[in-house]
Amino acid sequence: MPFGEVTITLEDVATLTGLAIDGDAVIVDIPDEDWSTMCLRLLGQAPTDLGGGVIRITWLRETFDELPLSASPETTEQYARAYALSLMGGVLFSDRSGGSVHLQYLLLVEDWRRAGRFAWGAAVLSYLYREMGRSALQMTASSSLGGDFGGWAALLMLWTWERFPHTSPLHAVTGAQITQDVVPRGIRWLPAQTRQHGDLFYLYKLWFDECTTFVVSI
Repeated sequence: MPFGEVTITLEDVATLTGLAIDGDAVIVDIPDEDWSTMCLRLLGQAPTDLGGGVIRITWLRETFDELPLSASPETTEQYARAYALSLMGGVLFSDRSGGSVHLQYLLLVEDWRRAGRFAWGAAVLSYLYREMGRSALQMTASSSLGGDFGGWAALLMLWTWERFPHTSPLHAVTGAQITQDVVPRGIRWLPAQTRQHGDLFYLYKLWFDECTTFVVSI
């Protein structure tokens, strides 16, 4: 391009999603205990088909669909961890399976205060870059038109609309006046009725920046 190269930066992640780009590195260690034991300890339940520590996201959503009104603090934390695991495996760190998540991510939310100190935004961007790189290598090797990739693909889409607004369907179809001062900025590319009813970006920011508060408020 005549104006040089462009790419998604940490600043883009912070402004578009509200996820933290400063903090502790998101590093997962393999646990000393077996996967079923760890799952029971942190979630209170475990599926019967835990092959290789991989869990189905549909099982998480069905099992932890609604928090009981009389839930204890321990149960509340377990439901919050299940929600986080579903969010990480289904959105932020999704893989090409499209329907499962590794239990290793559960260790990131074992300690709520520690979870709130992680640089989630930096990890999301790193993971997305890795997945896009893998897809590009596969495309080159197979001479195909493209390859599937994991990660938060919506971040790539929102970045494109933010930096090249003429490509946005919202801009092209409605010609709407886009609000400039909303936070996170990614929300401004969504329909107004979606923003009014509490968009997912607010949940991401609330959950990852204020983990302890989130658990208490459920």
